[in-house]
Amino acid sequence: MRCLVTLSPLENFSSDIVYKHDVQGLIYSLLDKREYKWLHESKHFKFFCFSDIFPSDDFIIGKEKHFIISSPSKKFINDVYYSIRRKNVVRLGNCYLKIVKVKKFRIKLKNRFITGSPVVLYKDNRKNIYFSFKRDGDIDFFLKRLKENAVKKFNAFYDDEYNLEEELFDKLQFNKEVAVKNRKIDKEFIVIGSLWRVLEKFNINSWDKKFYRFIMDAGLGEKNSFGFGFINPIL
Repeated sequence: MRCLVTLSPLENFSSDIVYKHDVQGLIYSLLDKREYKWLHESKHFKFFCFSDIFPSDDFIIGKEKHFIISSPSKKFINDVYYSIRRKNVVRLGNCYLKIVKVKKFRIKLKNRFITGSPVVLYKDNRKNIYFSFKRDGDIDFFLKRLKENAVKKFNAFYDDEYNLEEELFDKLQFNKEVAVKNRKIDKEFIVIGSLWRVLEKFNINSWDKKFYRFIMDAGLGEKNSFGFGFINPIL
């Protein structure tokens, strides 16, 4: 399930000063602190994702901006939706924006996807080293870890023992690798991820549809709750 948020800046400011952590902070502010206390404290999967803000240029008064929040949890999206509808103005970092429109919706499962934010995987999470195609160049490692992560997330959410026998995707069309600057508590850091024009599964069997619907809303790879790994079906 998804929630589209449309915002209008109340001042002009550079897109460089709005970080993914600011968007995550906005989402957290929309949730009941007691009910979702576990979400703030958990170091495990959080089962939501969000897109990059689009269009990606600077924030200009009168020019609308959008982002999409997705989750396999209908309750999570409903809670975000009804909470943000009660607000007139929200803050991203130190910048204020007017709420123009909020819409919740479902999308049909397709077999072709495009990334709406970079897909991130750790090469070594103990050393905080991200996988990089420029440095590591190992597509087999990338696909293996991507599949393992997706299956583990699915089983954690549904308390299942599902196993995908085939490859996660049969055809991939690479776009580019990106280094995304983020800031948390005045500390700046870089996250490396990849953007894809096409992630295609030639044939999604009926027993695998639930799994592909899940990753479509939970996100691919790691750091989904920081807005990485958001994917859209290609209609």
